[in-house]
Amino acid sequence: MHPTERLSRGKLTTDVVLATLFSLVSLPFALLGNGVDLVALVLFGTALAVRRLSPAWSLGIAWAGAVLQMLALRDLQLYDAAVLGVLYSTAAHGGRTVKWLGLASAIVGAFVATGYLGLVKTLFGGSADPAGEVLQVLLLLGILFVGAISVLVLAWTAGLLMRAVRESRETRRREEVATRERELAEYRYAVEQERNRIARDMHDVVAHSLAVVIAQADGARFAAAARPEAAIDALETVSTVARRALGDVRLLLAELRHAEGEAPQPVLDDLGELIAEMRRAGLDVRFTESGVRVPLGAGHQIAVYRIAQEGLTNALRHGDTSSPVEFELAWSPSAVRLVIENVLRADAPTDAVGFRHGIPGMRERAQLSGGGLQVEETAGRRFRLVAEIPASPMTEATA
Repeated sequence: MHPTERLSRGKLTTDVVLATLFSLVSLPFALLGNGVDLVALVLFGTALAVRRLSPAWSLGIAWAGAVLQMLALRDLQLYDAAVLGVLYSTAAHGGRTVKWLGLASAIVGAFVATGYLGLVKTLFGGSADPAGEVLQVLLLLGILFVGAISVLVLAWTAGLLMRAVRESRETRRREEVATRERELAEYRYAVEQERNRIARDMHDVVAHSLAVVIAQADGARFAAAARPEAAIDALETVSTVARRALGDVRLLLAELRHAEGEAPQPVLDDLGELIAEMRRAGLDVRFTESGVRVPLGAGHQIAVYRIAQEGLTNALRHGDTSSPVEFELAWSPSAVRLVIENVLRADAPTDAVGFRHGIPGMRERAQLSGGGLQVEETAGRRFRLVAEIPASPMTEATA
């Protein structure tokens, strides 16, 4: 069963029980009258039973009971108090039309009750001719009208206030749900961004380290027979790079397990060690730097380092190591321009320039820092990578 349907049935059951209790309390007074009072009691009890299930039907049934009672010239009975519950429900639970019909019924009902009790009952209820007591009749009518409209409109107003309270609570609940959903979406976005960053760092670390290890291992294998000392140096480089890569991977994995990682990030001053490492791996890196350095924030320095690392690693993996690799940093007051250019090997795969993880990762790093990255293969199978990272105020963490 749908939760809304269960709730509706629960409300109906509660209303039926309350209406039954009300009818039982009113029954002794109705028995003092005649059959009309019993029929009116049934109508008013029914109106109470369906007041929340269908406020419109409840109002109509209550009017039917009141009209029947007035046509039979019956006096006020305890069951007439059911009208207050019906008017309350039209304002608290009825739709827009039924709500205003409830207010109109309260006003019209006050006039009808005043006329019925003050005039009709006086004229047709066996009382003396009121012609000589006009002032008393007018006073009675005024008192009856004020009392009737006060009680009836007050019942309707109480329902309207309860409706406003309920709608206010529902609005707050929806706002809280919307706020929680927005915060959850922001958290998921932040987590996704952090995971993407860690994935890029993992790729940079692993790809760079493996490229160096492979190059050194191949060199050691070829030099083992003729130049044992060169093979030993190469194996030492393999060991150093592998240990460093293992440490970096452990730190990155630790970041995945915790909300905030404390892994040290590379900065511009680490470019020298990176270039030396690539040279030890057999890459002839020709590094030049022009212009005056300007402050870069931590994120911008990481972007420059990682793009340089990935670019040099690609040159080692897919380039002709017998040709030099041109690596340039050109500084301007507003940005730093990073250029890496090398010759591709004859057997380099055709998609080495294209759409593997490395190129998109470098492009994303550049874009996240507010810059851009371009790659192209020029004449003579020369691969050229150009990245521009805008200058930014140095953060306190990197100062």
